[in-house]
Amino acid sequence: MERFLLPIKKRIALRILKNISLRIRIFLSMILLVLLASVLILGVTVYQYDEQTKDYNIQRFERKEATTQETIELELTNKTSYLVNTENLSKIFQERIYEISSINKLNISIFDLYGNLLVSSKTNAFEETKIEPISHVVLNELSQNSNHKILKSREDDGVGYQTSYSYINDPKFKRIGILELQFTQDNSEIEDELTEFMYRLGLVYVLMFIIAIAFAYLLSSYITRSIQTISDKMQLTRLNERNEKIILNAASSEIEILVEAYNNMIDQLEESAVKLAKSEREQAWREMAKQVAHEIKNPLTPMRLSVQSFERKFNPEDKDIREKLAEYSKTLIQQIDVMSSIASAFSNFAKMPTQKREKIEVISVVKLALEIFNEDFISYSPKQEELYANLDKTQLIRIVTNLVKNAMQACENEENPIIDVVVLSEKNNVKITVTDNGKGIPEKVKDLIFEPKFTTKSSGMGLGLAMIKNIIEAYDGTISFTSEVGIGTVFTVILPKI
Repeated sequence: MERFLLPIKKRIALRILKNISLRIRIFLSMILLVLLASVLILGVTVYQYDEQTKDYNIQRFERKEATTQETIELELTNKTSYLVNTENLSKIFQERIYEISSINKLNISIFDLYGNLLVSSKTNAFEETKIEPISHVVLNELSQNSNHKILKSREDDGVGYQTSYSYINDPKFKRIGILELQFTQDNSEIEDELTEFMYRLGLVYVLMFIIAIAFAYLLSSYITRSIQTISDKMQLTRLNERNEKIILNAASSEIEILVEAYNNMIDQLEESAVKLAKSEREQAWREMAKQVAHEIKNPLTPMRLSVQSFERKFNPEDKDIREKLAEYSKTLIQQIDVMSSIASAFSNFAKMPTQKREKIEVISVVKLALEIFNEDFISYSPKQEELYANLDKTQLIRIVTNLVKNAMQACENEENPIIDVVVLSEKNNVKITVTDNGKGIPEKVKDLIFEPKFTTKSSGMGLGLAMIKNIIEAYDGTISFTSEVGIGTVFTVILPKI
């Protein structure tokens, strides 16, 4: 049963985790990280204190041990009147051992070389203390140790004890006994310090935890706010609608990359929308052309048949010739009227659509219009980062591409052609200039440059500049130019801002 329940529990846990928002995940992760760091620091601190306590006790015991051994050696060398040997050790230190023990605050016991007790600071006249001889294990270990010194540690009822064993030598360095030093560890002071330190550290951790909660909340909110903005914008993105770009201030590099990718996608969508609209319009025009051809062809057929029939039946001697001629003429006129109505309907359909106005960002639209040109000599120099106006995006693209194409044609024979497109804000207007170093416009044709059907090219209908002039004027704007033969031409378009 347990085996079947585990996968279910795992799936439930994964589902719960999946439903938790990114903001909550970041928040909980940071809090968990702070908790783990706090526990780790606390553990390291306690361990370090414990190690320092052990080192402190060992060093303290070694100092006491060295002082005691020096005192005993001094006593055997200079201060005793007894013959220095094993039998006299108890006499030499009978009273002195208590003084040495009291000064160094440790228990001192002296044994013979077989481990039998000779004298000890643990014994006194008022109470009997039984001290066991040194075990054979300790004696063997002491004799085999290269330093002739061993250290033992033990703990009894929470109290730590350190005991050392070393040989006592006479002035001629002959072994005459064994010295046992026993030190009782008193860690109460250190433990009090540790308790106080842990209390202060706990207060610091509480304060750190509160700060960490606030910081984690602010950071998770900051990170997810940018992502939420991008998510909201992506949900509102539509192919056939105007999509706004994302502008974030002081975003992280990763978020900036994501925003840049989104904005590039928007540009591509807009370009695709323009291409799609153009393709749809072209398809509509093709369908209309087919329909017009079909509708015109229909009256042409009876017209042809009528003419052929009239030609076959025409007899100048026929007395009814005038009536027949009037009938044929009436038929032809009817068919011509049908063709005229078809042409009128097509003409009305082909009229330029009504200019629409919408808020567009001019800088990016002009950039989009210039992306169809691959020539290196075309430069774009916007003077502002953003510039808004109420225009038709498609018509603005039309204006820019037409002017640039004209500039390219003017520079066809130039060795180092230069075309510079500049967009700037001038009072309440948007100013667009297209400058080239082409052949220039002759003085005699400057007044005709915007006239329909006028062109200096060998091909084309000459409707480009006339058409964009009508577009610009429909938006209450103006177009003008300055030109010098052999130097170049500057076209200037002025359009009102919002």
